Amino acid sequence: MSVWKRLAVWPAGARTKWLVLLLWLLLAAVAGPLGSKLTAAQSNDATAWLPKSAESTLAFRDGQDHFDIGNNLPAVVVYTRADGITPQDTAKAEGDRARFARYSAGAIAPVTTSQDHKALLLTVPLTTHGDDGFTELTDHVKAIRHEARAGAPAALKVQVTGPGGAATDQAEVFSGVDGPLLLATVTVVALLLLLTYRSPVLWLVPLISVGMSAALANAVVYLLAAHGGLVVNGQSASVLTVLVFGAGTDYALLLIARYREELRRHADRHEAMATALRRSLPAVLASATTVTLGLLCLLAAQMNSTRGLGPVAAVGIVVAFLAMTTLLPALLVIMGRWLFWPFVPHAAEAGSEADGDMDARDAERGVWGRIGRSVARRPRTVWVAGTVVLAAFSLGGLGLRTGLSQADSFTSTPESVVGQRALAEHFPAGSAAPFDVYASADRADQVTAALKSTSGVAHVAAPTRSGGQVHVQAVLADPPDSKAAERTIDRVRTAVHDVPGSSALVGGDTATRLDTARAYTHDERVVMPLILAVVFLVLVMLLRALVAPVLLLASVALSFLAALGISVLIFRGLGHPRSDESLILMGFLFLVALGVDYTIFMVTRAREEAAALGHAPGVIRAVAVTGGVITSAGLVLAATFSVLGVLPSVSMLQMGLLIAVGVLFDTLLVRTLLVPALALDVGPRLWWPSRPARQERSAPQEQPAEAGHVPAPAPAGEEDPATIRPGH
Repeated sequence: MSVWKRLAVWPAGARTKWLVLLLWLLLAAVAGPLGSKLTAAQSNDATAWLPKSAESTLAFRDGQDHFDIGNNLPAVVVYTRADGITPQDTAKAEGDRARFARYSAGAIAPVTTSQDHKALLLTVPLTTHGDDGFTELTDHVKAIRHEARAGAPAALKVQVTGPGGAATDQAEVFSGVDGPLLLATVTVVALLLLLTYRSPVLWLVPLISVGMSAALANAVVYLLAAHGGLVVNGQSASVLTVLVFGAGTDYALLLIARYREELRRHADRHEAMATALRRSLPAVLASATTVTLGLLCLLAAQMNSTRGLGPVAAVGIVVAFLAMTTLLPALLVIMGRWLFWPFVPHAAEAGSEADGDMDARDAERGVWGRIGRSVARRPRTVWVAGTVVLAAFSLGGLGLRTGLSQADSFTSTPESVVGQRALAEHFPAGSAAPFDVYASADRADQVTAALKSTSGVAHVAAPTRSGGQVHVQAVLADPPDSKAAERTIDRVRTAVHDVPGSSALVGGDTATRLDTARAYTHDERVVMPLILAVVFLVLVMLLRALVAPVLLLASVALSFLAALGISVLIFRGLGHPRSDESLILMGFLFLVALGVDYTIFMVTRAREEAAALGHAPGVIRAVAVTGGVITSAGLVLAATFSVLGVLPSVSMLQMGLLIAVGVLFDTLLVRTLLVPALALDVGPRLWWPSRPARQERSAPQEQPAEAGHVPAPAPAGEEDPATIRPGH
């Protein structure tokens, strides 16, 4: 008994199906309570995002070790009056300074008046410590906002901004999104399954299966975060939900389509499921393996947030694969054929025309069969034209601009953004987020002098000492999230590093942004080629070929570039011309790893059919029989990732749109036209160095009927696929 037969026995067995169901019910009972704790296990402080070895990260740790600075996120209160600050306004700010002392992590500097006397500035140092530190900080910012407005003189505008205000706004806009995100995802998947199956009951089975797999994935990730040191943040948790539903539903669509085929060949539904599992498992396993290994390539990244996303998402893919190949088949067999009502598949009578091949014949008479035959008439023209179209779309990516400022990061305009704009009108733009310098205490004077002499530094505070270390804060002349500010940080680092024996480290918000951008550039150069190599090796092992993997990988990479180009134009149309630095790497990962799935499904079926029909007829039949299910799967995956648009984050919105556009390209153009045309033009050499089981010249009617693959006659008025030769 082959390994695939052994794996198919349990969920498809007359008795063992109940054991599989019982096992999953027990897992669900345990996973539910554990998965609900995932939100509490998330780490959204700076260490969860920073590059692991960047100077800003080292500076952050230096502040923790020597100055008891946790996540240093000061709240900056800005008081503005258009016709000038009054004595009552100043008194209000001074009173707030005294009241806010109970929230502060240190002494609060005196209230500062702007040179135009139209604004006041009050900086309240806040830090986070321990597991609940971030929640405590956001609670303090909310209290400061409430108290700063309470009793304010008429016409005095008050906003709380700075790193503390921005962090609080980000926490608020993301708070409570887990429920809406899950609801939106479930709704989209349910509607698409209803449209796909046109059955009032069948859609519930894959939805229940993928829901249970999502609960188990959350539980596993929680255990790894709580006891295994895995870093989970809000972004990776959101991606986990969408990825499990999208990938799980894709696997379900593929398996159910094959099961329905086999129900027409077998009177016993257990035999039908065993055959469907045996024939679809290699492709589904290859798909899951490709995505999982691609995700684990993120462990080579420098960014902590990127490194953490890899294992989190990989867990989701593995759990989705296990659920869709065990729980789903067991449920389908338990429920019986009536699940497909009103389109119940029945086994054909022996000897009838439809015996063993009705679905394939119907498919070849349908739209996908006609598409396959059309491609076969002019394959070289089709793939050249498709390549030109994708290349043209990819030109839009030349206009990509990365680097989201604080104001650009939200789809709305929170208070911290309004406050930042008000602050920039009346004070040095960097006042909201001073940068930090840590150095040896015996070089304090030289380091301070170097800072004061650096162009772009507006103000340098008096240094504070702790043992053998000194901490100096300074204010940038430019907005802290601007390119000009980043250039100033580079000049500052050069200046303080040149002080002999200073051991100086420069950190803070702007330094972190600069290091993050450079870390993403490094990760793109290292991780992206690694992903390509992993996907290529998986394809080689799956197809036992070298030519096909090269062509498939090239087509998916070109599809990614085209999707990026179109997405950049869409971003501009939506009013978000800039993108997060992580967009290219994340989009490449998901589109290459997920996009190759549909090609794997089609090409593995083509290899199977080619063994019975010959190369060209096998490719055409593969297009015909997989067209509907792969298109449905692509639409489901694109729709689930577009659900990320419900999050009030520009980076998540853009990532969801990019992946959705890329998946649609893969589904409707690459897999439908480009890959079949390449396969037909290259011919049997596609499988080199292996050889097809039967050469294309063999007569289709000579093929054995035992596997249920009887070549279908071409519809009236059309050529027989067996007689079509590439290029003719």
